[in-house]
Amino acid sequence: PEGERAIAAHMKELTGHEFVFITHYPASIRPFYHMRPADRPDLTLSFDLLWKGLEITTGAQREHRSDVLLKQAEEKSMDTEPMQDYMNIFRFGCPPHGGLGAGLGRILMVMLGLDSIREAAFLFRGPNRLTP
Repeated sequence: PEGERAIAAHMKELTGHEFVFITHYPASIRPFYHMRPADRPDLTLSFDLLWKGLEITTGAQREHRSDVLLKQAEEKSMDTEPMQDYMNIFRFGCPPHGGLGAGLGRILMVMLGLDSIREAAFLFRGPNRLTP
């Protein structure tokens, strides 16, 4: 979090913009299903969007080749047996695709200038609160 805030502050000072895309994260810290560039297999074709120093969206081009996907799962010492249905989607053919997740609670927190995500969520759930 401190690094994200520092990057955002630097970009705000440099460009005047509150939004910053950070791209090409190391493969070691991203999920196995993120695609990697052919010339840099140590990186992923992924991004985070920061707004005022807070990550509000994460996304990536997803790996669609079953042999590469299996290899990347093995690199991360993952057991692919429990996810055979998922792996079969790619084994039988899946087009190139991507995906992202946008944190609505985080977006509302920044937009409204709130101090905590708990104030932006209708029914906050966390490690110590799973039921309303």
